Amino acid sequence: MSLSPRKAVDDAIESRMSTRAFTGQAVDRADLEAILQVASRAPSGTNTQPWRVYVLQGASRQALVNKVCAAHDALRADPALAAQYTEEYDYYPTQWISPYIDRRRENGWGLYGLLGIARGDKDRMHAQHQRNFRFFDAPVGLMFTLDRVLGRGSLLDYGAFLQNIMLAARARGLHTCPQAAWNGFASIILPHIGATTNDMLVCGMALGYADTSDIVNTFRTPRVAASEFTHWLE
Repeated sequence: MSLSPRKAVDDAIESRMSTRAFTGQAVDRADLEAILQVASRAPSGTNTQPWRVYVLQGASRQALVNKVCAAHDALRADPALAAQYTEEYDYYPTQWISPYIDRRRENGWGLYGLLGIARGDKDRMHAQHQRNFRFFDAPVGLMFTLDRVLGRGSLLDYGAFLQNIMLAARARGLHTCPQAAWNGFASIILPHIGATTNDMLVCGMALGYADTSDIVNTFRTPRVAASEFTHWLE
């Protein structure tokens, strides 16, 4: 029995998660093309459609993984290199306050606790963070850029586009992990993917089939009830 449209959409939304372990199973190019095509129906201000997508697979994916992992290791060895690896826009606040800092800590320690990474275990924390730069072993890595001439509103448009990709992937039995972790390494990524100097890196994304045997994929972040963030005005 097929699902109703409402049930199908709700299931795609509710089953979406940040997947942090993937199998090596290949993803059909036809599926990738269909996902990107349907995602392009996302709304954008005056229909600017600001998204530019780079799909990395095979050798191109592995070469980028090698470059960024090497830079990540070098940065740990010499923190002074941080000046070379800066994000082009503020994804996170410069000053954290409640309730946001509380949610961030809950997320971080919930994940590390599940993986048995103790507070202060810098070696394992570094290794887990570097999983980002291996696309969590997903066979497909996506990089998203934005023309610098566009305004901040285009980042809002981009969010709708990225969500469409993640939901279209779920409709095909695939999982994803959107990744802002790549942003600091834009100086390595942009030349690698052939982007121009007019491009700004928005984020990366891992895409593939979830490894359901890996404990990390049992981690689900909580959400506050809609009643906590909704104000009804009559």
